[in-house]
Amino acid sequence: MSKIKKKTSERSTTTISRRDINFEKAIQISGWMFLIAFAIFMGIWAIFDAILQTMEIPIGRMQFSYVVFTGTSTAFSFALSSKITKNRDKKKEIFTSWLITEFLLCMFAIFSVAIYQW
Repeated sequence: MSKIKKKTSERSTTTISRRDINFEKAIQISGWMFLIAFAIFMGIWAIFDAILQTMEIPIGRMQFSYVVFTGTSTAFSFALSSKITKNRDKKKEIFTSWLITEFLLCMFAIFSVAIYQW
């Protein structure tokens, strides 16, 4: 036998339920959906406007707010997913603060575009 003793790894006493795993996957999927929507819009703009120069796509108020909203929602979703993965015991508080932050961001984006167009 080997003279080196194996260290016992400290295992968490909490178990991860299937519902928690599905919850984390749903948050990651929402982040990917926002990222795909952002990439599609920016890809279309880059291909047709910048590279091919076949048609001019103006980036106005609505397009700018769409880019800002999808970009920040992507970042918030991925941040929430990683934060919940690291702190599963504070999942409810983290999710509640994320909902409030997302709501405030959406309201700010809607009202700022509405005021700018008015």
